Parts: sequence; structure tokens; C-alpha cells
Amino acid sequence: MEKSKKIMKSIIPHLEDPVVKNAVKVKARVIAYATEFLREQGFIELLPTIVSPLTDPLNHEVFNVRFNYYGTVYQLTQSMIFHKQLAVTAFERIFIVSPNIRLETEEKKDSGRHLFEFTQIDLEMKGAKREDVMDLIERLLLYVISGVKQKCREELECLGSSVKIPTMPFKKVRYLDALQTYGKDFEKILSEKSTEPFWLIDIPIEGREFYDKLSEDGRTLLDMDLILPQGYGEVLSGGEREHEYEQILKRMEYKGTSLEDFKWYLQIAEDERLVPSAGCGFGVERLTRYICSLPHVSLTRLFPKVPGMDWI
Repeated sequence: MEKSKKIMKSIIPHLEDPVVKNAVKVKARVIAYATEFLREQGFIELLPTIVSPLTDPLNHEVFNVRFNYYGTVYQLTQSMIFHKQLAVTAFERIFIVSPNIRLETEEKKDSGRHLFEFTQIDLEMKGAKREDVMDLIERLLLYVISGVKQKCREELECLGSSVKIPTMPFKKVRYLDALQTYGKDFEKILSEKSTEPFWLIDIPIEGREFYDKLSEDGRTLLDMDLILPQGYGEVLSGGEREHEYEQILKRMEYKGTSLEDFKWYLQIAEDERLVPSAGCGFGVERLTRYICSLPHVSLTRLFPKVPGMDWI
């Protein structure tokens, strides 16, 4: 009973907060403009997969949720990476407005960027390269921000936001160069120094999962993160995908990934059913937070789930 009262004392003021109301309206426009842009570019919208026998193992600590249903062990979807790879065998270009549940650890509650229930827009393109995805996203971001500035003037004014339309092409920064220059906190430092979004490219092999394609140097991946300026940090991750069975197997062994957990995915790869592709996923709440100049992503949702905190 006491816990229920505590939750209600938190949620009612949140629902009545004009900052939250305005941010939620902006977020609705962000989704509308982003999906409109993708449809105009020939993308087919798929419905999200909520549970699956396998999901993204991620590359950081989270609490995993599994349950047995009629003899099959399912997991909550942490990203639709494997489903996207399969989907582009049916359609050339696909996207999903995808709810994600990642039970992050408590120390991330004050980052301003983390929820354990959030939405990302996932997309994948058959036969594409990393540069194709980067060009698409730059144009999408300009389209979204331009539209929001036009249609949400009143909301942005109430929020005190004067987000500017970024300039293309975005700057590209190599991961290892930034690490050498600024040390382990380079992403935070560069984000705070920047006035425009920029790409972080060529992520070291240790920093990502087995499905990301290895470059010819054997040390870095054909990956990219999109970093927002003014300290808002990473909003998107993506890259080219491994699709050849032997390469996937080597990468899984290198990462120490359980082959048993991914046996049906490996069978599809061994049967040469996967195709070359590239894609990404960007956080709707993180992008909205940046556009609205908010201190925390929780202000972009009516019912936010912050790691380590009690919410409805």
C-alpha cells in the first residue's frame, strides 16, 4: 500500500506537468515525420516483435528476462536486429517503430538518457553500405527537425528550445582517434564541445556484437553511432551486418557467445539465407529530448520507466 501511494504521488504531478505534455506532443510529431520520410523513401513498415526465442545479446550488462511457454523459451525483445536481417530477405527496405525493454542497471538512472522501456525506430536496407545509412539518416534528421520546428512552434517556445536544423554532411570521427586524443570519456567530451551532430565510426571489435561486419583491418567494425551535440550524447547505433556463416561463427566464438542460444539463426546463416544489409536504430525519446532541450528522457513519456525507480 505504501509503495502504491509513493508511485501515485510521483505519477500525478508528472501527468500534469506542462513540460511533459509539450514534449509528448513533440514526440508524436517526431514519430510522424520520421515514418513519413521513410515511407517516401520506399520503406515498408513492419509491426514490432515483442517476445522471441532470441534477441540482441547487447554488449553491456542488463537483467535478462526469459519465460517458458509450451516448451519454448522466449525473451523480451532488446532489439529486432535478427528479425531485421531476416526481413530484408522479403523486402528491400523495412522499418519498425519498435518498443524495447532493456532492464538496465540502477546506476544509469541519472544519465538523462536511459529508460528501461523505450521506443526506437529500427530500419534495415538490403545490399546497403554504412554510408548509405548515414546519408539517409542525415536527410531524415533534417526532415524531422524542420517539420517539428514548423508545426510545434508553440510547444518548443514553452519548452525554451531553439534547436537548429543541422548542416549536411555531418562530421565523421574515428573511434580510436577520439580515444587517443581525449581518453575514455571522449564521447561525452566531444558531445559537449560540439554544436552539430556528428558520426562516430569504426568501432573496435570489442565494442559491439557478433552481427556487426568486420572491416578489412580486422580490428574495427563497419559501424557508426550518431552523437548529438551539447552533451546529449548517442542517439543511434548501426552499421553493416555479417551475413556469411563462417564469419558469424568466428565472431560468436571471439565474443564467447553461446552457439546453442542462437542455433536456429546459425542454421539460417549456414543455409545461406541471409543477405548483405545495413541498418540502424535510433531512440525516439533521446531525439525528442534533444529537440526539446530537456534534462532527462523521462520527460518525453507519460509513463516513464527509469532504471531503479518505481513507475506505473
